[in-house]
Amino acid sequence: MTDTTLIQLKEEVKAVIIKTLNINKINPESIDTSAPLFAPDNPFGLDSVDAIDIIMTVQKHFDVRIADQNLARDVLESIDTLAEFIHREKSK
Repeated sequence: MTDTTLIQLKEEVKAVIIKTLNINKINPESIDTSAPLFAPDNPFGLDSVDAIDIIMTVQKHFDVRIADQNLARDVLESIDTLAEFIHREKSK
């Protein structure tokens, strides 16, 4: 995957999360893709219920499967880890 394609995928992931959670107050360009999604000061203000919504939407939107809770925890660490997971799954 080229750097450009990965950057585009990260932007798409940000847009999907923002749309899914109906977060209108965040500018996608201002989001640090390496920042933890579920840290106390994360840009989205996410909680565990949001994690379920994100998993369901990502699986449907990108046609990938996040098989278990441990995998989900790793995949949802940041926009970077989520985009890298999607890329790996789509490359199989």
